[in-house]
Amino acid sequence: MDESVRHHAAAELVPKQWTFLNNHAHVLICLARYPDAVLRDVSQWVGITERATQKIIKDLVDCQMLQRHREGRCNRYRINFAQPLRHPLERDHTVGDLLAMFLTSEEME
Repeated sequence: MDESVRHHAAAELVPKQWTFLNNHAHVLICLARYPDAVLRDVSQWVGITERATQKIIKDLVDCQMLQRHREGRCNRYRINFAQPLRHPLERDHTVGDLLAMFLTSEEME
């Protein structure tokens, strides 16, 4: 990953406080923006451990919101924008609906 991208994302980290989105959403946003990001970078951007990031990615893969593809020694991620959100209050919306608030049209492709 380009060092300027890494620096830019790290510079936007905020101190721990409550937010409207959970860590699963934060990981999804990071992987949508940087599909070839390494686990360590994602965990730093979100502000959680690598182990927690690994568990979240497994959760997202298991519920078909995320696909993981192996490219050499690295993983690359693809978001399933059509997957419905899981909570009963959110089921009428998709992952794409949620991410559209945070991503550019190029990042949504």
